Amino acid sequence: MPTDSRSHRYVAAIDQGTTSTRAILFDHRGQAVASEQVEHRQIFPRAGWVEHDPMEIWRNTRRVSASVLASAQVTTGEIAACGITNQRETTVVWDRTTGEPVYHAIVWQDTRTAELCEELGGGEGPDRFRAKTGLPLSTYFAGPKARWILDHVDGARERAERGDLAFGTIDSWLAWNMTGGVDGGKHLTDVTNASRTLLMNLHTLDWDPELCDAIGIPMSMLPQITSSSAVLASLRTRGSFPDVPLGGILGDQQAATFGQACLSPGEAKNTYGTGNFLLLNTGTEPVFSDHGLLTTVCYRLGDEPARYALEGSIAVTGSLVQWLRDNLGLIGRAADVEALAAQAEDNGGVYFVPAFSGLFAPRWRPDARGVIVGLTRFADKRHIARAVLEASAYQTREVIEAMEADSGVALTTLKVDGGMVMNDLLMQFQSDVLGVPVVRPQVTETTALGAAYAAGLAVGFWESPEDIRTNWAEGKRWTPTMPDDERERLFAGWNRAVTHSFDLA
Repeated sequence: MPTDSRSHRYVAAIDQGTTSTRAILFDHRGQAVASEQVEHRQIFPRAGWVEHDPMEIWRNTRRVSASVLASAQVTTGEIAACGITNQRETTVVWDRTTGEPVYHAIVWQDTRTAELCEELGGGEGPDRFRAKTGLPLSTYFAGPKARWILDHVDGARERAERGDLAFGTIDSWLAWNMTGGVDGGKHLTDVTNASRTLLMNLHTLDWDPELCDAIGIPMSMLPQITSSSAVLASLRTRGSFPDVPLGGILGDQQAATFGQACLSPGEAKNTYGTGNFLLLNTGTEPVFSDHGLLTTVCYRLGDEPARYALEGSIAVTGSLVQWLRDNLGLIGRAADVEALAAQAEDNGGVYFVPAFSGLFAPRWRPDARGVIVGLTRFADKRHIARAVLEASAYQTREVIEAMEADSGVALTTLKVDGGMVMNDLLMQFQSDVLGVPVVRPQVTETTALGAAYAAGLAVGFWESPEDIRTNWAEGKRWTPTMPDDERERLFAGWNRAVTHSFDLA
């Protein structure tokens, strides 16, 4: 479906993240020409529970969509396609007739399904479904979250069995609303998001009846699984680019991998956002991890074979900076953490292990909780701020070492993106603790850009993935300056600190 480049000058992306919703317009060079962003509430009903209001997210999506058109002074007629990228695993169950969610969205960080996951593992433990899904049984994933809603909302299971309820991750919720909602909305998800539910077979790329039965999810609730880049529907709802083709959906970390042009096996990127997510493209065959990593779908373009990835997921990195701001009040703005941390020459022996939701890759310890260790009378807020930043770098090194062990490929350069990569102190320390260069692209909005590329490829706005490689350009590079013995001393201290977080839940 080629597009007329004379009338279509932009591709739109909706980037629905953990803390905010953004709409961004990109031109043919992959440059952002306009962006609008609105934060949404973080709801914490009790310890370990994290929720969002799906209706608030849908309202914000319409707001930023309308605002970005106004700020760029363009019409929908100038937009070739729209792509969606989303916080993965966050789960919505809604009524098909009324369009109302039956419960708040349960966020990927939420740990309420810990007992359920243990129960589902039975005698086989957390790896019960790994051969089919590439995933351990964990509170992280969407299927058990949907099961919790069916088990705890009055009448929900009966309504689901009747076919009245729909289940989806945030991409499905937005796509359904943007394509008409109760008036014929399309119930869709792409392979990358479906691969995060524990309900999709990684080999067939279809919902698996045995998995759905074991986890307790009626298959009538499930969206249609599509490619990541294909013309899926026409957007129909006012405030959401009406009459523009919905050309692609990608989970946020896969979208960032695509936007970073990690299109060949062995290419990897690390996104520094609410959490950190390192993905390594492994090609057309799934590679299963012996070192605590996830096997996931990287992307699928049209009818081509799916590409797979190894992923290391870290729950708390950027959100630790927010915690420092909101819960402790040590900084006024998230960006202030760099200046505060820079006032300390080193961490003063202080390590912060941010296991607020347990530890994800490569340790998978749901029993872990956050700890600060190494405190003395000498330590102050400067050292704590530095320890907050260093925690992201140490956790990234853990994941990279696991990835190198699984893939047999040594990392030579780390491509980075996300909100925290504007922090020079963190990026230099990351290079130091890894011992390899760290590279930031010119366009750092790689998550939204990846969704835009997927949508634009579907309609011919970009001709091939080679256009993505051509558009990618290096913005800044950090090279290691730390002596090897210092690097290993600091990392050994981190590993000691992590052991103090175990068995606290």
